[in-house]
Amino acid sequence: MSDDGARIGHLIQLLARLPGLGPRSARRAALHLVKKRDSLLVPLLKALEGVAETVAPCTICGNYDTINPCAICADPERQPGLLCVVAEVGDLWALERGGSFPGRYHVLGGLLSPLDGIGPEDLGLDRLTARCQSERVEEVILALPATVDGQTTAHVIAKRLGGVGTTVSTLAQGVPVGGELDYLDDGTLSTALKARRPVL
Repeated sequence: MSDDGARIGHLIQLLARLPGLGPRSARRAALHLVKKRDSLLVPLLKALEGVAETVAPCTICGNYDTINPCAICADPERQPGLLCVVAEVGDLWALERGGSFPGRYHVLGGLLSPLDGIGPEDLGLDRLTARCQSERVEEVILALPATVDGQTTAHVIAKRLGGVGTTVSTLAQGVPVGGELDYLDDGTLSTALKARRPVL
């Protein structure tokens, strides 16, 4: 295989690592990028370089932004006593799309999963507890997936925050069992936020 062929093969391998792209989809995407070099490949390369150079996780909530703290944490209009806990940044973005949540966020970076060896220390649950105390958070909304791991994580967080004096609630109607927040429509997310209920 020529050097050019090896480079395209490497591009396909990297694209195949992206969520939702298997080997076939990665090949199609790579071919499309090569065909649309000027209108797509070069602008995409510049955009990726810009993101790599300027975007980083917020040290307070874990959101990705070009500033630290992120725009949400730095917004004085946000209610500091209302904290929404999500598993991933994509979930935060999904909730922000609806524009109905007035508080701030905390990104766990995953869910508890004993089978995968992910415990409370891997998600920084001590940091979440400390944040609730230092920021005097009045209510924590657990916006976690309606999966076994999501429910386990919600239960552990609720127990940890039980002695802190923080009300813990979770999303209610509108979120289907096994559903991921990033795939839900804005109306469903807005309704689920308004109809939250206590965990314990």
